[in-house]
Amino acid sequence: MPQPLTASRSARISGRVRVPGDKSISHRALILGALATGRTRITGLLEAEDVMATAGAVMALGAEVTHNDGVFEVLGQGVGGLRAPRGPLDFGNSGTSSRLMLGVVAGHDIRVEFTGDASLCHRPMGRVLRPLTTMGLQVEGEGETFPLAVRGTLDILPIAYDLPVPSAQVKSSILLAGLHAPGRTTVVEPLATRDHTERMLAFFGAELKVEDRADGTRAVTVCGDAELAGARFAVPGDPSSAAFIVAAALICPGSEVVIENVLMNPTRTGFFETLREMGADVALLDLRDEGGEPVGDLRVKAGALKGVRVPPGRAPSMIDEYPVLAVVAAFAEGETRMEGLAELKVKESDRLAATAAGLEACGVVAHVEGDDLIVEGTGTVKGGGRVETHMDHRIAMAFLTLGLGAEEPVTVDDVGMIATSFPGFAGLMTELGASLA
Repeated sequence: MPQPLTASRSARISGRVRVPGDKSISHRALILGALATGRTRITGLLEAEDVMATAGAVMALGAEVTHNDGVFEVLGQGVGGLRAPRGPLDFGNSGTSSRLMLGVVAGHDIRVEFTGDASLCHRPMGRVLRPLTTMGLQVEGEGETFPLAVRGTLDILPIAYDLPVPSAQVKSSILLAGLHAPGRTTVVEPLATRDHTERMLAFFGAELKVEDRADGTRAVTVCGDAELAGARFAVPGDPSSAAFIVAAALICPGSEVVIENVLMNPTRTGFFETLREMGADVALLDLRDEGGEPVGDLRVKAGALKGVRVPPGRAPSMIDEYPVLAVVAAFAEGETRMEGLAELKVKESDRLAATAAGLEACGVVAHVEGDDLIVEGTGTVKGGGRVETHMDHRIAMAFLTLGLGAEEPVTVDDVGMIATSFPGFAGLMTELGASLA
């Protein structure tokens, strides 16, 4: 049954908090732990539905996963050492883990059925399957959506592949398949995307080369027949989850929050860069390195904001934050134009259309032009709308955030799916002063 929730105008958001572990890194820590030899100890793992789907998948493929007092341990089987599962792998709502696991399975001589919830079964898998089938993965039937059965091979081939569009998931899937292949597998991306897979592959012992080319492209090469070693790994806080707290603090007058231990990887900080261009008071404190990733604390204070142009080249570094950026833009003065958002159309929902519809339901002038989203900010938002989330956790959290600063309460039609990425969201926001009921 749907679980609606209403957000009302909140006087002040304040406090010092930590957000759950980064989802992208959590997925990869479990997957690489399963492909490593020996035991991997993970702290800070995001204990959300999407990540637990990944844990379930690696266990079904033969890796042992234990959990005790917030610490996860994975007993890996080595590259090429996973076995056929007894039944289908159900990834729930997680597009990331399902696409990455297609790459893992490609290098094993096993047959695996992939499935998920209604939303995942409508998402396109073709752009991942195309390079993987070139490497040797076999797909049963002609479909490109789940449910889907595939068979990997021990004779996986290395390839050089130019990504048609920037995608960290496609890149990562190819690199994971390349671990099994003889020789070198190279992925060339037209714009730099999230590089967690590259960083973590190196951390676990893979031989990797990253080249920023003169033409603006980026080439990532992994050496096959790899041997990964189990490791100790700490997952930093998710900047995509922190984004909702940051936005709430910016749009509720008098607010000030500090969010500790947030991942500050340059491929993930486009949202914070854009906010500073809008005039936001967002300061980075105590930048440090943990587990091969930059981590810091964010201090945010409310203040006046202005509309800006967000260039398409920034999209890979903030693709998940556009719905909440659009919310912030509604409270800014002037037009904010967010360009090059084609990727939003193939997320958990058509986030581009869902964001525009949600803003319009709350009295904000917004429209889509091709792959661009334009928001006409006036400094204040009427609110009072009921927003359809389309089973999308980021749409739900974005418009609950909007309701905290709007003149009239905002209701979202369902919050059940928020647990896929940010368990405890409502409770944490309430502790900071948000009015949610």
